[in-house]
Amino acid sequence: MTVNAGHPVAPLLRVEDVVVEYPRKGLPPMRALAGVGLEVAPGEIVGIVGESGCGKSTLARAVTGLAPAHAGSVTFDGTPVGAVGRRRRAPGLLPLQMVFQDPNASLNPRRTIGAQIQEVVVARERALGARRGRRDPETAREAVEALRRVGLPDGAAEKYPHEFSGGQRQRAAIARALASRPKMIVADEPVSALDASAQAAVANLLRDLSREEGIALAFISHDLAVVGALADRVVVMYLGRVVETGTVEQIFNAPQHPYTQALLAAVPVPDGTGARPRALTGEVPDPGSPPPGCRFHPRCPLAVDRCRTDEPVLQRAGESEVACWIAQARDPATVRSGRSE
Repeated sequence: MTVNAGHPVAPLLRVEDVVVEYPRKGLPPMRALAGVGLEVAPGEIVGIVGESGCGKSTLARAVTGLAPAHAGSVTFDGTPVGAVGRRRRAPGLLPLQMVFQDPNASLNPRRTIGAQIQEVVVARERALGARRGRRDPETAREAVEALRRVGLPDGAAEKYPHEFSGGQRQRAAIARALASRPKMIVADEPVSALDASAQAAVANLLRDLSREEGIALAFISHDLAVVGALADRVVVMYLGRVVETGTVEQIFNAPQHPYTQALLAAVPVPDGTGARPRALTGEVPDPGSPPPGCRFHPRCPLAVDRCRTDEPVLQRAGESEVACWIAQARDPATVRSGRSE
């Protein structure tokens, strides 16, 4: 349960102990998610960060039904999220939309942008029991309006994806998601394939849409600087697990987990000192054979014996929740409650 202005707010999205595995020939299955829990409140922007291979994109796909969970559950606005079929999706899940990293792959190159958005409008109306078709003038008007909302001109509806720049294509993909009248958008690395100016424009667009229209946003990125400027709350993942979560202020000003501290130390700071960021050392272990105990302990400079044998779970430490024996023992409230024992 999320608290907003002192009042409990039921989460729009609830992810509980989700496990996702991928088979590997001759090897143990790769457990991309190893019991992940997450809640997103209506209108909240949650940044999900971590190195490549930590499970961020798999989490995005599990949340939207593109990667079926082997265990655990995902619920969106009271509707269970199951595997997406080839042709149909549960009507209650239409307000849960996804924006992919590469708009070239997510947009149909053989159809105009307007036609692709109109398909979403028709699907939304059919889910509501209406019979509106693609030839209906109102359907075309909605497509144009969706493109206008993301900063593209009216004539964009008649163009094909290859006629746009990378940033414009991503805006068109966002417009297509908006046509469903979403309550939540899952954006999986939506700016990483764009140049610097387009990155800022698209990130600001997603933030403004969320703030102005109350759309919840799960923003997945390896760029902590972007997440820090965008999100309300941050979820830090490592090797298929959530290792720390808290508000942007808590995570950026007082990170508790050594992995979070290392990620932040690797972010360049334009302070004029010329100091170089400190890269995180060591290799990410094989997700199919994670180390015992804390998954980060082979790379952690603070690891003690317990870190090598017992796997920590998320507990309150300071103002954040963190899965770290060192951080939990450092917090007096945690020690008094006996949770770190």
